[in-house]
Amino acid sequence: MMDYVRRMYGVPAKRGGLVRYEGKTGKIVGSRGNYLRIRLDGEKRIRSYHPTNVEYIDAEEGERRCGT
Repeated sequence: MMDYVRRMYGVPAKRGGLVRYEGKTGKIVGSRGNYLRIRLDGEKRIRSYHPTNVEYIDAEEGERRCGT
């Protein structure tokens, strides 16, 4: 289903990918239908987000965020 989301919306979504939503960062943990399942940092709950409503963080920026 993740492949469908990438093709349909033209986004670089992938499991384990880093995203930002309303200023909070998080990690993509999967997909359900047309939505991404994301766990935002500091939250226990996984929630669904439309793939066009999140900002995708590239690997280089994610490495800086993680302090490596």
